[in-house]
Amino acid sequence: MTTTAPWALPRVLRDRDAALYLAGVVVSGFGTSALWLVSGVWVKDLTGSDGLAALCMLAMWAPTLAGPLLGTLADRTRRKPLLIGANLLLAGLLLTLFTVDSPDRLWLLFAVLFVYGAAGVVHDAAESALVASAVPAPLLGDFNGLRMTASEGMKLLAPLAGAGVYAAYGGASVALLDAVTFVVATGLYACLRVRESRPEPPKGGWRAQTAEGARFLWTHPRLRPLVLAGGTTMLCAGLNGAMVYAVIEGLGHAPAYAGVLYAVQGAGSVAIGLLSGPALRRLGERRFAAYGIALTALAAGLRAIPSDPVALACSAANGVGLPCVLIAALTAVQRETPDALLGRTAATANTLVFTPNVIGLAAGAALVELLDVRLVLVVLGLVWLATALPLLQSAARPSRTDTKSPSDANPA
Repeated sequence: MTTTAPWALPRVLRDRDAALYLAGVVVSGFGTSALWLVSGVWVKDLTGSDGLAALCMLAMWAPTLAGPLLGTLADRTRRKPLLIGANLLLAGLLLTLFTVDSPDRLWLLFAVLFVYGAAGVVHDAAESALVASAVPAPLLGDFNGLRMTASEGMKLLAPLAGAGVYAAYGGASVALLDAVTFVVATGLYACLRVRESRPEPPKGGWRAQTAEGARFLWTHPRLRPLVLAGGTTMLCAGLNGAMVYAVIEGLGHAPAYAGVLYAVQGAGSVAIGLLSGPALRRLGERRFAAYGIALTALAAGLRAIPSDPVALACSAANGVGLPCVLIAALTAVQRETPDALLGRTAATANTLVFTPNVIGLAAGAALVELLDVRLVLVVLGLVWLATALPLLQSAARPSRTDTKSPSDANPA
């Protein structure tokens, strides 16, 4: 296999396990994205309440706060059976939503969504750990980029399909569709050729084991700055996202124009996912993340200009720049973390990176009412840009050989 191939997709698809993983991400991601949209619409139709509809996303997201604890499970058992079990559990739970036909049964929907979110945290931790051992090291950056491409692509396509199924057959049919995707993903994971030894008996209680992942991240000179930069980036992304409707109003468009901006942003994320593997090999995780943050910061500041072409260009730049630090941080965690710690470390990193996004959304919702949006965007861009500077410092900078293939130097 040529290690300098410019495109990631052929490199990944030539590896059997990597291709199976990617197919599983596409299939299960389609069902998840469809349910993500439909659950809120379902609740809104049954109750007429915007607040209850918004609680659907909260129910799915809340278990992320327990990521370090849930991720410990991925280090206490073999990861492949855990992935299969989590998928089958969700497939069975989703079928119970056929009984949700009135407001007094909505508790079941919220309960399923909460378990869905918790199982998703465990699933992501186990998958990150298993990918690091099943996918060849030179393909990790390519795989993580393509995983981002698949995820963003499903966010563009699946909600439309889910809305169509919901309009024609109701919410239970979308739940059935999601359950089928989990069953198909289970079959794909079962085909993986992965040999796993039984984990050693844990030392200490759950609290001590959970803390090991956080301690490893905090004391690692290369992972800590990437994870901190990822958390700061997502905090700024939340602030930036809260400004979108004010920006649209400044452009003179209806709120529905947000769909256009999000579609353009999604297209940018799909593009960077395809290019991230070669970029990581050339730049290394720190510079790849820093350049992406800088691009996103520039886009945030330029959104203060009331111009349609500028707004569209900034949305595309957001889509390209924002995933860079996420892909870089995940890839670095997979490469640098010992296998016995990888599940809880990956889950802890996900919690530290993604939790600030919700805080940013809440803070942005307040700021957009109190301050001039253009001023907020300019200041946000400058603060965001400052986040990239530590990653460009020479101290603890990764060698470029760290991201080359074995035939060049060290594993990518």
